[in-house]
Amino acid sequence: MAIKYTKNFLDKLENLFAASSYHLRYEKGNFKSGYCLLKDTKVVIINKYFPLEGKINALIDILTELDFDPKEFKEKVNQDFLSELRQTTLKF
Repeated sequence: MAIKYTKNFLDKLENLFAASSYHLRYEKGNFKSGYCLLKDTKVVIINKYFPLEGKINALIDILTELDFDPKEFKEKVNQDFLSELRQTTLKF
């Protein structure tokens, strides 16, 4: 699967996080994106000043670190999308 740096592709990634147990937040500041646990709440924070490409790359990096299982998602669309992303390698 080729990574498309479009708003639609970003929306698909956001929907994947919305269907997971993680809360996705866009915050302003001078920091790198990442994820953390805050009082047993799983939070993914993305720098809102990142360009579209930066947001997509950060979300994909976090997805690979979290190692989601496609079977955890109820909707087939999310399962298929995650499976396709797993077959994709980022080349910088």
